Amino acid sequence: MMSTAPLTGVIPPLVTPLNPDDSLDTASIEALLNHVIDGGVSGVFILGSTGEFSSLSYSLRKRLIDRVCREVDERVPVLVGISDTSMYESFRMAQYAADSGADAVVLTAPYYFPLNQEELYEYTVNMVEQIPLPVFLYNMPKMTQCHFDVETTRRLMQIDKIIGMKESSGNMLHFHQLKQLQAERKDWTLLVGPEELMPEAVLFGAHGGVHGGSNIHPKLYVDLYEAAACGNLPLVRKLHQQVLQLAQIYQYGRSKVSGIPAIKTALSQLGLCQSHVLPPLLEPNEAQQEEIKMVLSEAGLVTASV
Repeated sequence: MMSTAPLTGVIPPLVTPLNPDDSLDTASIEALLNHVIDGGVSGVFILGSTGEFSSLSYSLRKRLIDRVCREVDERVPVLVGISDTSMYESFRMAQYAADSGADAVVLTAPYYFPLNQEELYEYTVNMVEQIPLPVFLYNMPKMTQCHFDVETTRRLMQIDKIIGMKESSGNMLHFHQLKQLQAERKDWTLLVGPEELMPEAVLFGAHGGVHGGSNIHPKLYVDLYEAAACGNLPLVRKLHQQVLQLAQIYQYGRSKVSGIPAIKTALSQLGLCQSHVLPPLLEPNEAQQEEIKMVLSEAGLVTASV
């Protein structure tokens, strides 16, 4: 059950472990969830961008929701992405998430059709009225071609059921403008997406972050968040450098969105998840896999090949 206080800390946007036949790799789901929860995370977010949600069938999404809610067993909150081009599919997925025991849902702007701010506001209000769970907004303009601007966010904050935002634009000016709205909702959670910006955002009042790399090394990201939350700048600098070094894996891939295949490859090398990704994404080639392994070795997570 979600608290009425802001959600704080690190919430991994979980990858979706898959078998090559497009079925869920249930053993890896269990292993990955134990890995991140043991690493100290504050929740898990499934069916986000890192979870390849837009490439998954609806039946597979439902199986993932069932499995994750069952495996987590209320150890941490479960957030479920319900974004879609169809409002009605989003409604159905939100209801399924509620019935399965999820704690909240996460909603982007609908993608494909470009929207103005009034259309985005009306769409979001209509969505939230039908959703049985608390809602986090997800500002991801790179993927949706539409963003929640400050005034639209201010208007949406008047709806009690909307309890926070994942801000993934990477625009720190926009972040600071959103942060100024905090005085209007003390229970409002503001999370940052880009991991390289997390310590700065937390030092300026963000409640935490949702970072792909925390699938790989959750404790590092949790330690960085805690150092920033305490204002321990020497430790922030040290841990932030380690995060930046780990993030080098994102450059090794054959896809324009190379981060997701790189994370899955890294998890495979850690024995936590198969590296399989769904089309149109491509797995890194052998040379890129070796580069990823070298980054993990330098981070002390694996032993490099001799």
